[in-house]
Amino acid sequence: MYRRQFLSLAVVGLSVAGPGRSTARTLAAAPDFSWLDDRLRERVALGYFDGMGLIVGRGEQALHTAYFGNGGPDVSLHVASTGKWTAAAAIACVVDEGKLAWDDRVRELLPQFSDIKGEATLRQLLSHTAGYPDYQPANRRRDDYQSLKEAVAHILDLPPAAAPGTVFQYGGLAMQVAGRMAEVATGQTFDEIFQSRIARPLGMTGSGYAPVSAEPGFSPMLGGSLFTSATDYARFLAMIAQQGVYRGKRILGRQAVGSLMADQVGHVAVRRGEYVELARQDLRKDIYGLGLWREEVDSSGIPTLMSSPGWAGAYSWLDRQSGVWGVVIAKANVDKALADGYSTFLGSTIYAPMVRAALEEAVDHATRRMVLPVRGARLYCEESGSGEPIIFLHGHSFDRRQWQPQIKHFERTHRVIRYDLRGYGRSTEPREGEDFKHADDLLQLMDALQIGRAHLVGLSLGGFVVTDFIAQYPERVISATMAGGDLFDAPGPDEPWTAEALAQRRQDIAATRKAGIAAFKRKWLEDLVSQSGTGREALRQPLWRMIDEWRAWQPLHVEPRLLLGRSARHQLMARKPKMPVLVIRGDRERNGYPILDLLPHARVVTIADCGHVSNLEQPRKFSAAMSLVLDAANRPKRKPESR
Repeated sequence: MYRRQFLSLAVVGLSVAGPGRSTARTLAAAPDFSWLDDRLRERVALGYFDGMGLIVGRGEQALHTAYFGNGGPDVSLHVASTGKWTAAAAIACVVDEGKLAWDDRVRELLPQFSDIKGEATLRQLLSHTAGYPDYQPANRRRDDYQSLKEAVAHILDLPPAAAPGTVFQYGGLAMQVAGRMAEVATGQTFDEIFQSRIARPLGMTGSGYAPVSAEPGFSPMLGGSLFTSATDYARFLAMIAQQGVYRGKRILGRQAVGSLMADQVGHVAVRRGEYVELARQDLRKDIYGLGLWREEVDSSGIPTLMSSPGWAGAYSWLDRQSGVWGVVIAKANVDKALADGYSTFLGSTIYAPMVRAALEEAVDHATRRMVLPVRGARLYCEESGSGEPIIFLHGHSFDRRQWQPQIKHFERTHRVIRYDLRGYGRSTEPREGEDFKHADDLLQLMDALQIGRAHLVGLSLGGFVVTDFIAQYPERVISATMAGGDLFDAPGPDEPWTAEALAQRRQDIAATRKAGIAAFKRKWLEDLVSQSGTGREALRQPLWRMIDEWRAWQPLHVEPRLLLGRSARHQLMARKPKMPVLVIRGDRERNGYPILDLLPHARVVTIADCGHVSNLEQPRKFSAAMSLVLDAANRPKRKPESR
């Protein structure tokens, strides 16, 4: 059952408050985290997790908590690699005490490592640059040993994967050796090191590394066996966020905290497909510190977003750009998630950006936000500015944020509306077999906003919707701009699915689920970027932020006929809309201009060195082209000369 905490948790030392929620959400003083709550609740409802817990905080203050299913503040679960951060912090305490140094070599404390593996340093072991194999080979017992002494004995004879300091190879075995070095240096077991230096001082009463779980995926000890709760891990993050201090007591030295966060990869080789590339579409090399990922960095290489994701759905992060930290505690029902194509590891990448967005929206007093009811759904909508209305319609896999450059440009002179189409962003998902059209949703949105006529601007899918709208409701349109898509050459609602087409569609869906939706999204992004102009790489991250948060309902379902498709041609011929029309194309796009046969008065603008997502790739040129049709719509019509 979903519940939100509004009470002070004295045992955690974190004051908790959560915003309310209404059908039409408008800007409130407190950030609205309910959009993130929706995603967690949805994942529990789909059966991917039995429960999930979320805490977002700043300093020692919890800004928001939410629990779903059997999740709760003190429910402890094994969190896999989310425990790497706390493990590295425990060893950092030993370094603080002078019993270890980051550049101590393995053989100095473990002389049995007589081969090149003994040359690796403690720093390299905790940054995955030591050259060790990632895990035990498939023909050997996995490293679920209850003692690090025994675990290390089974690492000793493994051949090195590379020379120390040459390759980044994420895994668990090197951290086992680091933990054993700390045991030898202190005379304590690793769990005792963690309990005495991290857990007990912070009051993490439901956390520990021992016993190591026998369940596959939650070993080795340092890299995978931590069990913890949302309440416990929140305390750890509060300490890290305050440079090692919690409730006025220093737990970890400031320099040690800095070492955890600093780039520890340096110039070693980093293979393609590492987590930061998958999560943020960033090909940097400075991706890892000690026990944590450096997901985002500023122009100086200082980390702004750090995290410790676990394969089973747990995720912890510190966002220094927004000044907050957060943790999600969850343990996946793997078979169910995989059957749906959901990645329990990469599914967590949306949490930190969604929290950041909530914080930014809370201080954006220029934007009005609302949820508008339409037949069978709710559409999320934002508007700003005043004057003649412009309504922006986004492309497939995107959302309203696609139009940010144009919003900033035109809200100074117009009432600017952007919304998430049904099935995208914050709007309701469709249902298979549901009878509706995107153009009808737009009509109802205009009625709800009391807009009689508006300028319409759409790209790709949004362009198809604009075409449908002027074919059906031309009297409601001042001007129409279609970029990267206008006539949709596909069956419309008047052409039902055939049995053969439906069977093929089901096969395609099954293949997409099997390959995984994360892989589908990455290929979709690559196709968009590769077909763009010379500035294509600047598109990668803005597009990915939308694609990553996209629920991807459409590729996983038999989508209703939501566009007029080929029947739009007949309706345009019958209606003969006369409003000013602008067709925008990037010169790298391959589609032609069939709509000009139906709208011969339309103006065409081709943007040089530009692909499909022209409004983001060349925002100034796109806005300048838009101004042409806006001006034409407002230009007084010449009266015919009298004879």
